[in-house]
Amino acid sequence: MRKPRTPTPAQRRALARRLGRELKRDVPLASKTSFRIGGPAALYFEARTPEALAIAVRAARALEVDHFLLGSGANILIGDRGYPGLVIANHAREITVRGTCVTAASGAMIYPDLIDAATGHGLSGLEHYVGIPSTVGGALWQNLHFLSPAPARERTMFIGEILESAELLTADNRRRRVDVDYFDFGYDQSILHTRDDVVLSATFELEPAPAEMLARIMDENLRWRAERHPPLDSEPSAGSIFRKIEGIGAGRLIDECGLKGLTCGDAQISPRHANIIVNHGRASAADVCALIMHVQRTVHADTGYWLTPEISFIGEFGPVRRIAPESRAAAETKM
Repeated sequence: MRKPRTPTPAQRRALARRLGRELKRDVPLASKTSFRIGGPAALYFEARTPEALAIAVRAARALEVDHFLLGSGANILIGDRGYPGLVIANHAREITVRGTCVTAASGAMIYPDLIDAATGHGLSGLEHYVGIPSTVGGALWQNLHFLSPAPARERTMFIGEILESAELLTADNRRRRVDVDYFDFGYDQSILHTRDDVVLSATFELEPAPAEMLARIMDENLRWRAERHPPLDSEPSAGSIFRKIEGIGAGRLIDECGLKGLTCGDAQISPRHANIIVNHGRASAADVCALIMHVQRTVHADTGYWLTPEISFIGEFGPVRRIAPESRAAAETKM
């Protein structure tokens, strides 16, 4: 992946003319991510409507300014040196309900915003994703999924199953409405991974359901997540670090290699969930990268499997120190 470039003075001035006073400089990003890690954005713009989001993206494209769309800040690791280009923060959050259809701007949070709107109107389909930190745009990017409902949890529910349509800003700067088939959804996959389209809004087709059933499913899912995932408010993380290997859980492999609890600085492989790295206060991106690389080497040496990260690495990263092999034994001793 090409290293993002710093905008020239001329590009900065041109962006300021197009985006106005909302364009900020040197804005810290750590507090805007679920990991609470990362350096500043050289340029930062908050888009509060789909129209403002389209304007900002079109301006960045026209001026050839490297840019990154920031949603909820989950599933990403921002480098300690920050992002040298333009960060467009998607805060477009309008939600409307018409009959059984719910339409949301792409910056709306799946939980609580969208789920509360749907369940408040007695509509079912979104309650399965309660507790997951994701915007609507991020949910379509990764085809958001969760094992639900209880007690069997044998079925993976995908957000693509309830998507009716979406409005995009296409790679050639056209605003276009597409149906669900356009996204070519897969497990943790969508066409958005290979096309430079931006989701502006999405419409979900839901079904009427009793309020008590919706409340029960949400309560069951929240309790199930709480038992297995470290709480984001006290143990910030980016969610699962590595992609699923079919038939074999990445977390299980990491656990079997005795790596639960391993630390580097203030970053730690969670004792609760081996595929999650948590920030205990002042973890750096370099700390997290050191753990990721150590896990990859150890799991490959012990099992033959190579784990591929599913999080995105954004911005500029400094050097990463190698964790000594004997650290695994120390982690096992602490368990």
